Order: sequence, then C-alpha cells, then structure tokens
Amino acid sequence: MSLEIERKYLVQGDFKKFAIKHYKIVQGFLSTVPERTVRIRIKGEKGYITVKGIGNFSGTTRFEWEKEIELKDAENLLAICEPTIIEKIRYIIPSNNNLFFEVDEFLGANKGLLIAEIELPSEDFKFVKPIWLGNEVTGQLKYYNSMLASKPYENW
Repeated sequence: MSLEIERKYLVQGDFKKFAIKHYKIVQGFLSTVPERTVRIRIKGEKGYITVKGIGNFSGTTRFEWEKEIELKDAENLLAICEPTIIEKIRYIIPSNNNLFFEVDEFLGANKGLLIAEIELPSEDFKFVKPIWLGNEVTGQLKYYNSMLASKPYENW
C-alpha cells in the first residue's frame, strides 16, 4: 500500500518555458465510484492500471496503487472505459527539494483547463510556489480526472 500526498492548483501565465520535458497521456476509468477509482493510462509507449482510494478530509492524501501493464492490454481496456477518455499533455517542471510540478494541459472536451499537481513527502511540506501557479483546488472534486471524464470542462 502506498499513500499519495499531492496538492492541485490552477495554472495562470506562462509555465511551458520552465518545463524540462513533456509527453502525451490518454486515460480512461473502469470505475469512478468515490471509494475507489480504477484508471487505465497510456503514457508515451507504456500502459498502466491505477487504483485510488477515497481522499482524506483535505483531499491531499489517499491510497494509490499502480502497476505497469502491456500497452496492448491498456489499449483494449481503454475501449471499455466509462465515457469520456481524457487526453492531455503533461509538462514536468522542477521545484525545490527534488520535487516536480506536473502541469496538465487538457485536450478534447477538457480543452482550456490547466492543472498543476505536486506530490509531497508530507501534508505540511513547504515548497516554492512559482509565479504561474494560480488558486489551489486540492480536494475540489470537479478537478479530479475521474470527474473530468464524466463532467468535462467544456460543460461547466
């Protein structure tokens, strides 16, 4: 079992010039019930299955289990996922203390939405907030990828 501790923010301003790499992600959900989400993801040429549990009160911490699977298996599982498949470009941007922001530029039905996430070693860990970081949306369900699949940004 592992715990994921992360905070989410909207993005404002130019962040791309700080990115050290980027790649496309395609993902869908086999289950989006609040107690557990089951995600299928293709990141580059690799497939993954991820199970996430319900978050704590603040939304910063929750159970996460992930395993790499064959690319063909991921493609087949994406075909039976709940609507909508999420597509995005992920940018990796260094922060302090060997941490990284992952900024997702959503495509398709979520085009126009930019969300930054940072995984932390503890909930109270202090990190440098770059100038392009906007309002915090940690714990706001509508910004979870599982919710963006069923209620895309274009319908807000």
